[in-house]
Amino acid sequence: MKVKILVAVHKNYRMPDDPMYLPIFVGKEIHPTVNHTFQGDNTGDNISAKNPHYNELTALYWGWKNLDVDALGLVHYRRYLSLGHSKDLSTILNQQQVEQLFQNADVILPKKRHYYIETNESHYLHVHEHAPLEITRQVLKKDYPEYVPAFEHVMKQTSAHYFNMMIMKKQPLDEYCSWLFEVLGKVEQQVDYADYTPYEQRVFGFLSELLLDTWLGTHPEYKTVEVNRVFLEKQNWPLKIAKFLKRKVTGHGEH
Repeated sequence: MKVKILVAVHKNYRMPDDPMYLPIFVGKEIHPTVNHTFQGDNTGDNISAKNPHYNELTALYWGWKNLDVDALGLVHYRRYLSLGHSKDLSTILNQQQVEQLFQNADVILPKKRHYYIETNESHYLHVHEHAPLEITRQVLKKDYPEYVPAFEHVMKQTSAHYFNMMIMKKQPLDEYCSWLFEVLGKVEQQVDYADYTPYEQRVFGFLSELLLDTWLGTHPEYKTVEVNRVFLEKQNWPLKIAKFLKRKVTGHGEH
């Protein structure tokens, strides 16, 4: 089974030795001189120039359009999928483990992120600009009504598969990416992000975090399995808690 897991990265950073992992320098079209080692997302059919707005999705688009594989995945340079909990590149998912997981599943996901005291919708509205989420809702209602029940279900939940991390077999990947980038393209036509902060201009990457579960909820024919999400660097929990409380009080902040 030919599997490639893309590692989205925007700077020089240590990478797995496993050849299943392919580092992708995102936004290469905008920053051509930062790195000359990693594969850029600006070759072949690509949306590299949209990286400030699509974030790691420019890597996913590149892999979808330019790689001939049986399964394709996306992780981040600091976040990986693993059967364990160790913050070590030597313990992240390997080829054998991926193939074993695919014996009973079509999609491999990280365990859901839980917010507990707020829904996915309230969390999004506390953190981000409001208009893009409502525009997404209207695009789905108008052009993809079969996805609306799953979307509204995701909005009411207090957890989701965040971070745009997944590994998919070819068929669901083709279907998901075709749908995702079509939806985001329609939303993009209606979102004026010119006055957004640089963080908020990553709007389509944020929206896609909620659209993944929307798509999965509409396609129960594809079986999923969850594994651990490991963050390689030390978490600053006091800072994360402070940001969370600030977000609850002011309505602004980051994830």
